Amino acid sequence: GLAGPLHGLANQEVLIWITKLVEKIGKTPTDEQIKQYVLDTLKTSVVPGFGHAVLRKTDPRYTCQREFALKHLPNDSMFKIVSQLYKVVPPILGDIGKIRNPWPNVDAHSGVLLQFYGMKEMNFYTVLFGVSRALGVLAQMIWSRALEFPLERPKSFSTDGLMALIAKQEKAAAEKKAAAEKKAAAEKKAAADDKPKA
Repeated sequence: GLAGPLHGLANQEVLIWITKLVEKIGKTPTDEQIKQYVLDTLKTSVVPGFGHAVLRKTDPRYTCQREFALKHLPNDSMFKIVSQLYKVVPPILGDIGKIRNPWPNVDAHSGVLLQFYGMKEMNFYTVLFGVSRALGVLAQMIWSRALEFPLERPKSFSTDGLMALIAKQEKAAAEKKAAAEKKAAAEKKAAADDKPKA
């Protein structure tokens, strides 16, 4: 489900962690204070919102949310801390060496955006994730039924790849139809030729 040990409640955990950071070192911490807070966190746990099971770079969803925040809430204190974390945390995690992806994921940012826009009930954050995931699954189901494919992975096809595949299938269908029409015409002609003349 969306609340298990490997997935659930991640953006809530990030928001709680950032809130504790603010309580301990204030709303306008220095990079050095954040670095020390991160190092203290790493002594007993992980820094929530960083790393991804598949990606090996900054999560593009994080990047999209960051660009949105830069445009719409650049002076929000929580966003400023998220921005500092983006700058401070990856080098620390990279220096540890055991972490394959020290970059932020979507959860590093989403909770702060939801809070800014008035969504204070953290229990609903996972619901929003589930709804968006359901829409993605529905879209994938339509594609898989249309193309007669099994479950697809993110690396399976780009939109360009899907369009090329559709064009290839349309061409094959047109060639098959043309061959069938040609065969039917040949059979009709052969039947007419075999018909006794009166």
